[in-house]
Amino acid sequence: MLPPPFRLRRSDDIARVRQQGRRWQHPLIVLFIDVQPQESSSVSRFAFVAGRRIGKATVRNRAKRRLREIVRHQLETLEPGHDCLLVARPASASADYAELERAVLQLMTRAGLRRPDDRGRSPRELPL
Repeated sequence: MLPPPFRLRRSDDIARVRQQGRRWQHPLIVLFIDVQPQESSSVSRFAFVAGRRIGKATVRNRAKRRLREIVRHQLETLEPGHDCLLVARPASASADYAELERAVLQLMTRAGLRRPDDRGRSPRELPL
């Protein structure tokens, strides 16, 4: 479970991210990112969406739980001040956890959301 400050909850915020944010695509997921309004930019916030094309409710919920867990493990490596929306694609239902994790990390790196590590390497230089 994501800690409450990292959750993007309001439907207005989610709609704003989807309409105004930049988009990065992968065969398993789509990542939308928009800069947060100034008053709430201390952490990056996340929302997760899985449409009906993915499958029935249990399949959709499982896809969202897996994405949530992947993001939770990456929270300390992420730049603050972004609102992010992760949309699961139908292929994510049959992908294993490692594939999904690789996809999320790849998209976050391409979007510039990950911080450089302690050794000064940028996230683009880190192995996925």
